[in-house]
Amino acid sequence: MEQRAASRLQGAAPAPGAPASPETGFWSVDAATLIEGLSSSKEGLSSNDAAARLKRYGPNQIHGHEQVTRLRVIAAQLRSPLLLLLVFAALTSIATGEWVDAAIVLAIVLASTWIGYSREYAAQTTIAALRARVRTHATALRNGFPSPVPIEEIVPGDVVVLSAGSLVPGDGVVLEATDLFVSESALTGESYPVEKAPGTTAAETALSHRTNAVFLGTNVRSGTARCLIVGTGIHTEFGRVAARLSLAPPDTHFERGIRRFGYLLTTAMLVLIVVVFTAHVLRGRPPVETLLFAVALAVGLSPELLPAILTINLTRGARAMSQHGVLVRRLSAIENLGSMDVLCTDKTGTLTEGVVRLEGAYAPDGTASRDVLELAALNAALETGLSNLLDDAILQARDMGDTRPPKLAEIPFDAVRKRTSVVIPTEEGARLITKGAFGPVLDACANVAGGAALDDGTRATLTARADDWSSHGIRVLAVATRALPLRDRYTRADESTLEFAGFLTFLDRPKADVARTIAELARLGVAVKLITGDNALVARHVAGLVELRAASLLTGSDLRRLPDEALWAVVDRTDVFAEVDPNQKERIITALRKRGHVVGFLGDGVNDAPAMHAADTSLAVDQAVDVARAVADFVLLERDLDVIRRGIEEGRRTFANTMKYVLTTTSANLGNMISMAAASLFLPFLPLLAGQILLNNFLSDIPAVGIADDSVDAELVARPERWNMGFIGRFMVEFGLLSSLFDVLTFVVLLVGFAATPVAFRTAWFIESLLTELLIALVVRTRRPLFRSRPGTVLLVTTVVLVPFAFAIPFLPYAGLLGFAPISISMCAALVCITVLYVAAAEASKRYLLGPPLVVNLAGGTRA
Repeated sequence: MEQRAASRLQGAAPAPGAPASPETGFWSVDAATLIEGLSSSKEGLSSNDAAARLKRYGPNQIHGHEQVTRLRVIAAQLRSPLLLLLVFAALTSIATGEWVDAAIVLAIVLASTWIGYSREYAAQTTIAALRARVRTHATALRNGFPSPVPIEEIVPGDVVVLSAGSLVPGDGVVLEATDLFVSESALTGESYPVEKAPGTTAAETALSHRTNAVFLGTNVRSGTARCLIVGTGIHTEFGRVAARLSLAPPDTHFERGIRRFGYLLTTAMLVLIVVVFTAHVLRGRPPVETLLFAVALAVGLSPELLPAILTINLTRGARAMSQHGVLVRRLSAIENLGSMDVLCTDKTGTLTEGVVRLEGAYAPDGTASRDVLELAALNAALETGLSNLLDDAILQARDMGDTRPPKLAEIPFDAVRKRTSVVIPTEEGARLITKGAFGPVLDACANVAGGAALDDGTRATLTARADDWSSHGIRVLAVATRALPLRDRYTRADESTLEFAGFLTFLDRPKADVARTIAELARLGVAVKLITGDNALVARHVAGLVELRAASLLTGSDLRRLPDEALWAVVDRTDVFAEVDPNQKERIITALRKRGHVVGFLGDGVNDAPAMHAADTSLAVDQAVDVARAVADFVLLERDLDVIRRGIEEGRRTFANTMKYVLTTTSANLGNMISMAAASLFLPFLPLLAGQILLNNFLSDIPAVGIADDSVDAELVARPERWNMGFIGRFMVEFGLLSSLFDVLTFVVLLVGFAATPVAFRTAWFIESLLTELLIALVVRTRRPLFRSRPGTVLLVTTVVLVPFAFAIPFLPYAGLLGFAPISISMCAALVCITVLYVAAAEASKRYLLGPPLVVNLAGGTRA
């Protein structure tokens, strides 16, 4: 019964808003029937039953992560197009009886696969462990008790408990609710939260009017509820939309750059294969030998280790960042964090201590008032929205205990009204108590306590009093009331003609070291901008204390008057944005990105989600609401700007090491392969055999694996860097030409100076080519002179071992099978001289191409 019902209820549904049958419209079926059909109960499922359903229906995910296994990692290695190309070459050699060539190619395939597998598997297991640390949980009834359950393990038939800030973990119906308001903007675009309650709605009801149903991807703004989950994963409204649109996170700037780089080299590789193969066949060379040579050239040119280097590098960065208090939810965002040059943040808990204290409760005339505190405490105790520091401070000053009255209704907070109201019974009927930002509450008032009319003079007096507090960094809220008749329903329309009861004032002092951290971020090239919904005077006062440019301030009202083009013009020179709503936060982020900035946003509330989506990289604190944590690329274990600073530095180290591999690949590798292709067209013999090219490429790639763990010079962390295809293209051409120039010098020395035979020529050039590829990595990894920057241990040790090994290869047993022969001491000396000259020339060219190293002055920034 349960399996048939679940299958029916999770079946394909019509598009939102189209007519729905009772079989698919679960919102039109009463809760008791749904519970029976899913073989569940109001007390939820047992652990065993939930585990069985998880196996049956699969994880509650739209786009899932496959479990890391050794076989999957090996399979991923073997799916590499370059490895498949080598396997094809080996099979061709076997088919034509070239057993030695086939053995060499297969040995290199196995060795490359093993190296890639060993590092990749370690990286993938680390990624899985880090993801487990930032899983989002829902509260489900298991074995009759509320238990935290990872959202991906929620199954049909689960009964979940929702409260303010909760993500809804699936599609379902409301069983019980108390003042439940849900934000469905992710599905409907509606900015106001929708009230939900038990019941049924017609099958044809549009999604936005299904008041008895909740949906995956939405979040609770206020209230509490118990809901029966009917659909999970792709069998939800959100899942169907995602499936139709193939939703995926947008590529980061770095990902787009890497992809373009890959396309460029792949195109060059394909052109090289076609040109070389065609030219050699036309010249009458054996097709199989020519094919193997062309394939080997392509493999030598391609950045086959780039995916592995990226994974290892990003994983190492994520692991290091976790040790500094930053958990990574999206690996590809690490480079964006390092490239960030603008950080947008609220002030509470970031710039300030986050320990809010109620300074006082005052009547309209400014005198202390116990009555105002009592009204504020009633509102704070009865409202069921997100827990916040202001309500906590009120209840610390006036603990209501068990004396709170029953609540008739609640009108939850939203970013437009900026106030919360509760309705309580009185002897005459009912009383509405409103608490919120001073301006919006005052605008809803018609008189002041005692019944006097709220005329312009009184309004000005009250505003001046609030402004005076705000200018000293004291946050001000207002409290107002209204007598109402008893009735079944109260709405936002009842928040009118209120009586102004008084003021609440709060203190939240700036952190002692935040000004120093902001200065350190500035030295790293990161500007901090304060974006807050708080009063402009409070924001200006706090900004001044932490040494932000407090004079440059825009309010939400200013933003409403500014067209987008005007905002783009002023957003750079504005450090403080106050009294802004969520849509304006998003607009500020978009304007900064239009100006060419890489923007980060630190958020923790439901209203921060749009801005977090708009930013290049988003951060949330570990204590943030579920919806903010789910959106964030990074989760901070501490709400501290210094934690972000350390994360930025780690992101830049990751970017720097990735770029080292890219620059290495585009310098000696490219030059050598192009020189070899060109030489093969003019020499009466192949300059290197296919097996020798592949062995050269394999040996030069061994130190490259160590680049992921390489040390990074301080100047590469001192400023934000971004992917620059123009620079990479110029570097590729100029360093490739430099490499080819020394290749030509090597040809002349070997053919003219030593009259080298084909075997000696290949042996000598193999050694010279391998030496240049090994040493160029040490040159381009730093902007400093080669000997003033110590490489990482793996990179240094493997290079030191392979340099003498390169000279030893021709003298090893069975070297003749690879086409090598011993060469003279004088020829070895000539190769050493050419290599030293090449390194010297590369050092000189590097200063021009990479720029001079920066002198890092921790007390005063950086300079060239």
